[in-house]
Amino acid sequence: MEEFYEGLNMKVEQQVPLLLVERQALNEAMEGEKTGHHHLPETRGLCLSEEQTVSTILRRPRMTGNKIMEMITEPYRLTRRCEVTAILILYGLPRLLTGSILAHEMMHAWLRLKGYRTLTPDIEEGICQVLAHLWIESEIMAGSGSNAASTSSSSSSSTSSKKGGRSQFERKLGDFFKHQIESDTSVAYGDGFRAGNRVVQQYGLKRTLEHIRLTGTLPF
Repeated sequence: MEEFYEGLNMKVEQQVPLLLVERQALNEAMEGEKTGHHHLPETRGLCLSEEQTVSTILRRPRMTGNKIMEMITEPYRLTRRCEVTAILILYGLPRLLTGSILAHEMMHAWLRLKGYRTLTPDIEEGICQVLAHLWIESEIMAGSGSNAASTSSSSSSSTSSKKGGRSQFERKLGDFFKHQIESDTSVAYGDGFRAGNRVVQQYGLKRTLEHIRLTGTLPF
């Protein structure tokens, strides 16, 4: 994810702890935050700016049937060294969904660390969703490339078919997650994304962010 942001010339300078947490810990952390626009009851990630203690997953649990066994957690104390204390992601989601949530929350972190003013929910959540959408697109493109490489290589057909099957499945999953972002009906996340995506397509990400920094609004 850091490489993705660096590729956009948007390096996140500060080391921000990334913690995988259970639903209860995510809800508790959300209550501990003084600010934030949350997509209740669907919140799956958080960018925190308050000092608090979070219960984070220490070891990957075992699955027995449909039950999660031996979930080991430990308290993690967040200290405030800058505008962002941690990013929390709900544990157990598919890779592409986890990555898109991380891309979204890292954009919140980037905006805070770069000193952007307090933005309206539709502007901030919208541009964060644009980054999530961009990340999924980049992963689908990368998957398509590796799929082509694996099928044209001289490796065993069973290995290449497994890779091809996986990337085909991931592509469909990625298209589904992209569609979820594009068709979201909420004002902040859905309308915000569509407005943000439209101006990024028209003016580019750099010019759009500069306009948001100067005015707190999207360019016309």
